[in-house]
Amino acid sequence: MPRDYVTKILKARVYDVARETPLERAPKLSSRLGCAVWLKREDLQPVFSFKLRGAYNKLASLTPEERARGVIASSAGNHAQGVALAAQRLGVQALIVMPETAPRIKVDAVERLGAEVLLAGSSYDEAKETAEALAAERGMVLIPPYDDEQVIAGQGTVGMEIVRQQGEAFDAIFVSVGGGGLIAGIAAYIKALWPETRIVGVEPQDTPTLHAALAAGERVILDSVGIFADGVAVKQIGAEPFRIARECVDEVLLVSTDEICAAIKDIFEDTRSIAEPAGALAVAGLKRYVEREGGADGRRFAAVVSGANVNFDRLRHIAQRAQLGERRESLLAVTIPERPGSLMRFCELIGDRSITEFNYRYADEAAAHIFVGVEISDAGADKQSLVDALERDGYPVLDLTDNEMAKLHVRHMVGGHAPGELDEVLYRFDFPERPGALMHFLTQMGRRPWNISMFHYRNHGSDYGRVLIGLQVPQAERADFQSFLAQVGYDYREETDNPAYRLFLR
Repeated sequence: MPRDYVTKILKARVYDVARETPLERAPKLSSRLGCAVWLKREDLQPVFSFKLRGAYNKLASLTPEERARGVIASSAGNHAQGVALAAQRLGVQALIVMPETAPRIKVDAVERLGAEVLLAGSSYDEAKETAEALAAERGMVLIPPYDDEQVIAGQGTVGMEIVRQQGEAFDAIFVSVGGGGLIAGIAAYIKALWPETRIVGVEPQDTPTLHAALAAGERVILDSVGIFADGVAVKQIGAEPFRIARECVDEVLLVSTDEICAAIKDIFEDTRSIAEPAGALAVAGLKRYVEREGGADGRRFAAVVSGANVNFDRLRHIAQRAQLGERRESLLAVTIPERPGSLMRFCELIGDRSITEFNYRYADEAAAHIFVGVEISDAGADKQSLVDALERDGYPVLDLTDNEMAKLHVRHMVGGHAPGELDEVLYRFDFPERPGALMHFLTQMGRRPWNISMFHYRNHGSDYGRVLIGLQVPQAERADFQSFLAQVGYDYREETDNPAYRLFLR
């Protein structure tokens, strides 16, 4: 089966608009990991993403009659830009349906390329439904983002270039996975020529599209997907990509948001370019693979940097989380006695380590809780050494480095406890970044007797705002409150028992 795609890939028409991107050695990352790392720079395409390859190959394969009908596509951004540029070059009318939450940078780019943009729905899936309905209604040709042989063949030219640019086979090639078109095309070509090379897919932990399908032995539909890496926020792997992946993909690794942010920094340090979260997935997976294997001296790896369409206002969040993803920073909650000299002693125990964040406020006469970020030289030994030193000196320590609520909210809210017993429950919500989202919540709650006792909102330049809400809900009304949550319809997680909440906010 892979050899069938080799022919399709060799015949793919992509270079009328796409460029052969460089395969560059990453010297700093190679030195740090102890292996040879190359980056395939698809972020250097004219639309800053590999998606142009598949989109153009598909449009170029259309008959004159099909081109005359015009094309339509649904996309959160990168496929949209690829279709728009391909249509512009071929003189074809294009309509792109994008979700209302699509990053503004991608919407503007599509419009600059001359395509008509229609914003519809709050997710990619809703935009896709609209596009399919309009295609049937207007007779336009639908251009799929990944589940199509011509699209897959176009993306497969990335693998063809890797083989041509490196005569010696890689030990493993790492590829980001969304709908699966890119990894399907690369895997089909590489396995036909370098069968010994491992093909490793990489997905966010909160969007395990291919990972879940391979585990189940069939395509599955995820209940929800993460939106930090919006370029791969797909609920179900494509049918044809999955067919190829079952034969040609060796494994799929899952990585955290912090690991993605650290990978963006790694790419920047070697190339001075900024990848988007989905674009850095492959590098994050490569790093996790090397860590898992316990060293990779002398081995050769390639990672596809698949895109660079990142909103500028996301960079603050990325920089903040990169230190955690590199495991060079730890967040600790430390309880110190409220007496003269205790804070000084705490600082002495920190030693020469740099403090990245320090939050403290007097709480009562007995003890105080400190929220502190500390730079560490080693993810395991140095942090454990610090924790042991603090605890030996009588300072209880709680490690919050992997506590999502602490990282998103509590670090910005430390400042005192609520007085008395409030019957308070704490919930973390993802509010869609669209007009009326908060008002919808408050309107639904306005008919109930519960009081908002705490509220913190934080946006990271993404499709969803992060909201932390404390509400006074008597025990007898908790069942009614659960019904209310179901009616509101927003993703949520209860945090009432989160230790960071109990230390700093309760």
